[in-house]
Amino acid sequence: MIHYLLRTKDFIPKEYHHSFFDIDFVSLYQQGYRLLLTDLDNTLISYAEEIATKRILEKIEELKNIGFEVVILSNNHQPRIDKFVKDLHISGYASAHKPLTSGIKKAVSGCSKQYKKSEIIIVGDQLMTDIWGANRYGSYAILVDPIKAKTEKWYTKLNRKIEENMINKIKRKESEIYKELSLDKR
Repeated sequence: MIHYLLRTKDFIPKEYHHSFFDIDFVSLYQQGYRLLLTDLDNTLISYAEEIATKRILEKIEELKNIGFEVVILSNNHQPRIDKFVKDLHISGYASAHKPLTSGIKKAVSGCSKQYKKSEIIIVGDQLMTDIWGANRYGSYAILVDPIKAKTEKWYTKLNRKIEENMINKIKRKESEIYKELSLDKR
């Protein structure tokens, strides 16, 4: 019911991919993006995992070599974020309160340099937090599939129900965008 009060366009990502590893970061860098704010839980690792895998370590290093500043931006707690970023040598911000923009602003202000909104990418697995927050902030929003939905907390499962309704609303009201993004494969 609440999804009928929300504007469809606020929940539409610029890109949708099955995985964080499917995103063409080289192309995005060539387009002028420089800061990557990425969600952690079910975007990079499942809720059941705590540390970065070898694949993530290599990908973060690759992104840094491309020229990106990479920052973890999560609604989870700081000890979890600190444990994850320790070996990655990147910043991590917890309790971001996405879809509010206050956590995004805090993460951006803590970066090594100042970035324009037009240089920022936000990646996440949830329309109701990551994508809505990115769109509210005015940055480039990329949606990925959740890694392991079975490990999600009860409140994330509730968000998924609302998200499902929103995707159906996007399908009805923005059918061309829905098809272009291939959200039916989500």
